[in-house]
Amino acid sequence: MPADLFPAFTSHWIDTPDGRFFARAGGAEDAPPLVLLHGFPQTHACWHRIAPALARTHRVICLDLKGYGWSAAPAGDPAHEAYSKRQMGREVVAVMERLGHVRFGLVGHDRGARVGYRLALDEPGRIDRLALLDILPTVSQWRKMDREPGAYPHWRFLAQAAPTPEREIGRAPIPYYEDLLRIWTGDGTLDAFSPGALDLYRQSWNVPERIHASCEDYRAGAGPDRAADEVDLAQGRRLAGPVLVLVADRFVGRDGLDPVRQAWTGTFAPEGTEYEIVPSGHFVAEENPQATLAVLERFLGS
Repeated sequence: MPADLFPAFTSHWIDTPDGRFFARAGGAEDAPPLVLLHGFPQTHACWHRIAPALARTHRVICLDLKGYGWSAAPAGDPAHEAYSKRQMGREVVAVMERLGHVRFGLVGHDRGARVGYRLALDEPGRIDRLALLDILPTVSQWRKMDREPGAYPHWRFLAQAAPTPEREIGRAPIPYYEDLLRIWTGDGTLDAFSPGALDLYRQSWNVPERIHASCEDYRAGAGPDRAADEVDLAQGRRLAGPVLVLVADRFVGRDGLDPVRQAWTGTFAPEGTEYEIVPSGHFVAEENPQATLAVLERFLGS
């Protein structure tokens, strides 16, 4: 790993019953613990522009989720439970416990945010502050896609039965994933991404087991993740606060904050949830790290 991506951070390989996980940790060991969870199609490297600053006040753990980066990428199962956000949340808990943290703050982007809110719903005593970056609830996302079949086509494509998407992506994985990055950035280029981070992303994209894992992630989104949301919604369950929802004005927040607030208020957001919008494409921590960091520092320190 390029040394300048995470200065003063240490590398950790953490063995759990569900496989080996990779994480980078920085900040004082007795500072409040904070785990940062990346999204698709990235790795822990997406945090390199804001993690060092957060480590001034927190013990920051940047984790590669299962199937991504350098963490284990086991095969899926017929029900796609292995890559459900419930199971991935349990794995985050196991990793954090092995690093000595039973209760912690969590900042998640994209798929990492879905792991984060599922973990917070399932085990509310684990999370003391929850920041969700540029997502709507999974159940809301699927309902929108049911109304608008052309919305978010990668969700349906990746959730197809194996090996259809794996085979198609495998023909040219790096161009496929790079095109997604371009489409989701604010300026339609890769300019926002540092060469070191892109190198790490490409390493992960080129591995067949990780291509399969990312598809399993989305198959779980169409199956057990959506089902878990539906159950909690029917039971009226809410996240415990404090909660921050931060969105990009050129992605989830492109229609403003009102639809975002309505989606979360109508599902899992507790009273007092904070909502913020920043000028950016989807990859807020890399495209606009200054604004993203400012919002996170205020929320985590309040």
